[in-house]
Amino acid sequence: MNTTINNKQLTQDLFDARELAEKITEFQAGSIEEERFKHYRLTRGVYGQRQQGVHMFRTKLPLGRITAAQLEQLANLSKRYATGNLHLTTRQNIQLHYVKLEDTPEIWEGLASVGVNAREACGNTVRNITASAFAGIDPEEPFDVSPYALAIYHHFLRNPICQEMGRKVKIAFSSSERDTAYAYFHDFGFIPMIRNGVRGFKVVIGGGLGAQSIVAETAFAFLPADRIIPFTEAAVRVFDRMGEREKRYKARMKYLVQKLGLETFMALINQEMVAVTPTVQAIDAADWIPVPGPDYHGGPNQEILDTPAYRQWLKSNVYTQKNNERKAVGIKIRLGDLPFDKAIKLASFIPDFAADDIRITVQQGLLLRDVHTDALPDLYRALDEIGLAEAGFNTILDVTACPGTDTCNLGVTNSTGISHEIEAFLVRRYPSLTSNKDIQIKISGCMNSCGQHMAAQIGLHGSSIKVQERIVPAMQLVLGGGLDPSGESFIGEKVIKLPTKRILMALELILDEYLGHRNEEESFNHYYYRTGKKHFYHLLKELGQTDALTDEEFRDWGQPSEYVQAIGVGECAGAAVDVVGSIFGDAEQRLRKAAESLEEGHWPGAIYYSYNALVITAKALLLARDVHCNTHAGIIEDFQTHYGSSLPFSKFGDFNDLAGAISAEEPSEAFAIRHYGDAVDFYNDACHLRQDQLRGKKDQLVITEYYKA
Repeated sequence: MNTTINNKQLTQDLFDARELAEKITEFQAGSIEEERFKHYRLTRGVYGQRQQGVHMFRTKLPLGRITAAQLEQLANLSKRYATGNLHLTTRQNIQLHYVKLEDTPEIWEGLASVGVNAREACGNTVRNITASAFAGIDPEEPFDVSPYALAIYHHFLRNPICQEMGRKVKIAFSSSERDTAYAYFHDFGFIPMIRNGVRGFKVVIGGGLGAQSIVAETAFAFLPADRIIPFTEAAVRVFDRMGEREKRYKARMKYLVQKLGLETFMALINQEMVAVTPTVQAIDAADWIPVPGPDYHGGPNQEILDTPAYRQWLKSNVYTQKNNERKAVGIKIRLGDLPFDKAIKLASFIPDFAADDIRITVQQGLLLRDVHTDALPDLYRALDEIGLAEAGFNTILDVTACPGTDTCNLGVTNSTGISHEIEAFLVRRYPSLTSNKDIQIKISGCMNSCGQHMAAQIGLHGSSIKVQERIVPAMQLVLGGGLDPSGESFIGEKVIKLPTKRILMALELILDEYLGHRNEEESFNHYYYRTGKKHFYHLLKELGQTDALTDEEFRDWGQPSEYVQAIGVGECAGAAVDVVGSIFGDAEQRLRKAAESLEEGHWPGAIYYSYNALVITAKALLLARDVHCNTHAGIIEDFQTHYGSSLPFSKFGDFNDLAGAISAEEPSEAFAIRHYGDAVDFYNDACHLRQDQLRGKKDQLVITEYYKA
């Protein structure tokens, strides 16, 4: 599976664990300010929960790949340090909840021992690289995208260019034109194709879900595979410099593409390519050797298995792979919650039946690969013994949901409680839909779309309705999103907001309408768009009336008392009230990183850290005059306006040219040394000027909103 732990990887992961322990000690001793520590721990996978004093710990699993040994280790770590539950996410990661901060370094060390880390799993970084769970076995794929997605992952892991961005960047690889990785709503999406014998990708950029969902635009109809890394790096560099930083809700790449226009954005990327080297980076896919499944010669129990439950499981959970007679098997994990004891038992027998290459799916399930057809009955029995043989994988009965108000600060209403109610209701009311893969239901606890509700045929997100002096827990209903059976992609439309306790009635009206009036074989989305949003609004309008609400409807699902809205602040949105002197400290830290990169001969890293030191130093002096700092490009321009022509900075020439050299010159050794020297001199002159500005005064508090760049 190509997961051998090399010494360099282990050394880096253990260094991260030790550094995390040191930072926690410094933070608890009061020598690191809370906001700075928050930024640090987020980039190490440690995220604050709704509950005080505990954290969520998120791993980073590229492509959602995990071995049996890694699954077992995560289960043991969850049992020891968390709740004993493994939460599988729509980003193909695993999260542990209710983790004590001081235990996180030991979790890091435990992960490192099996080749897993949490670096840049949260925070304003390049997040986990996701991919179609069927990559490598998809009958429709032109080639396996796995080695290309992994190459992107390794390129950006710990890369200086993506440690200080205004917001996160998400990247997805689909296995075929049927966009099962939802590339169309990512910052970068890659869809494989072959032209004239050359492997490459259709590349889409600037997509995203959330409060304003935007479909990604096509950057390249075809980009050769050896150009995807340089292109992506250049685009990330442009986003880092030009992207919004003050207004967090506008700080995603989709808004920058929207603001500049695709043509201008692509022109900036082309200019940035001067600073990217090499401009062609071959990815050696020949080194990628998929892990084969085991031969199967029969287990101890060989009687024929022919029960209704087994037949239904075969129909909904078993898939044909490409180019062989092996099968892929989906395991439905309700709401992505896998208890540690089941995970350990599952890990113990997977290598007996399938390739040791488990994939977490974007629907929060697990996919086993390369299962011998003769092994299916015994695999079913083994899964059934631990309660994981439920039919309905990737169907309408496989509801996707984020944790919502269970643990998330941003949760508005309970997304897990209603999910259980919906699944039970559908089994009772619509048994004929057990195998329906056309309709998917996805639920988010808020509008931010961690449950990907805008990419579902039927989506819901947490909300509320004020009725006089009381508040009703509600769900915004979204229809018409996700993938059509033909592979066409859609962003859902908001139709109506309803009290949560009326959602089951709404589902009944929607499904009865569709099943009773569709044309033969007409998909849900085609029916929805043929009849229109207004048609469904009027169908559901009466359920939205709030003049006759019962006391029960003022309680959220699974909650004994009346709903009280309590929305916190998301960790990535942490505001910062700071002093200018501390910002100088940030610049000094970047200079140390630049020096380390020079010693290692890593010229691009040295250049980027020197650039960051220049911009942060400029920011400190601008904030001393209460000048807004919302983008790097704005800082550079404003510094030239306010300081550039005066001493001591006039000797550096135009600051636009000094800072902008990062995009104008190739990352050579000579440039790295020169740029570092300029950054050091600039920083020292700025420190002297700041001392003159103070002249015995206390350092200056910075207006919170001004600091975020």
